[in-house]
Amino acid sequence: MRNTKTFMLAGTILCAAVASHAYAQSASTLDTVVQTKKLRCGIMLDSPPSGFRNTSNEPDGFDVAYCKDMAKALGAEPEIVETPAPDRIPALVSNRIDVLIASTTPTPARAMTVSFTQPYMNYTTTVITTKKTSIKGWDDLKSAKLGGVIGTTTEQLLNAQVEKGWKDTGATYTGFASDTEAFMALQQGKVDAILQATAVFNTLAGSGQFPEFVSAGLAPNNDMVSIAVKRDDQQFLNWAKLFVWQQKVSGRFDEVYKTFFGESPVPSLNAEGVNF
Repeated sequence: MRNTKTFMLAGTILCAAVASHAYAQSASTLDTVVQTKKLRCGIMLDSPPSGFRNTSNEPDGFDVAYCKDMAKALGAEPEIVETPAPDRIPALVSNRIDVLIASTTPTPARAMTVSFTQPYMNYTTTVITTKKTSIKGWDDLKSAKLGGVIGTTTEQLLNAQVEKGWKDTGATYTGFASDTEAFMALQQGKVDAILQATAVFNTLAGSGQFPEFVSAGLAPNNDMVSIAVKRDDQQFLNWAKLFVWQQKVSGRFDEVYKTFFGESPVPSLNAEGVNF
């Protein structure tokens, strides 16, 4: 009888341990943030005006403002974790951040690893070159030295064009670890052109930091970007989607956009004829 009771007790303890472990694994980031009152946001800080460091060396920009708004809505304190473009998805998967607010384009490949909200921002893409080149538009890139940031959708676009035939007319592509490195490579003549969000180019042009940079028109790439959370965290995903919706319908999106992007027309967050 004692052996039977001992066996039953051990079985009960084992089941409780398994259940506890399963609960820990399934606990939503939403609950964790509410309990700890801290929200860790992964943000690129080398991509103004979306993310940058201001004159006081503090994180600033559109994405930083959204992180602060999200933290406030959760009753938490925001913690900005600087996250370079190639490290965005790995930082979320490895639990170094709770949420990714870093101009990340939702693609089917990325969605196998993380989950995305509907778009929270919409960027057009500008071809940036220098005054020394003869590049005047997209078609001129087919024989140019091209650059970009590793892991971005603009890199995918340029590499696809190179493989489709631009390599036969002399085009090459070089990937860099960050926007800053890509800007420096263009400035130093290591590449002839890069692609960048139009709003970022406008900020650069206004800053006077790269006076030799000029626009060569738009690339065929309308880049809607989303907030990302861990792939299986449906509770936090539902909340984040509601947050994005609330930012728009409350007028907060328009307010933050004009703060960092100026008085240009506020972009649509919808693709015509389809819902996210």
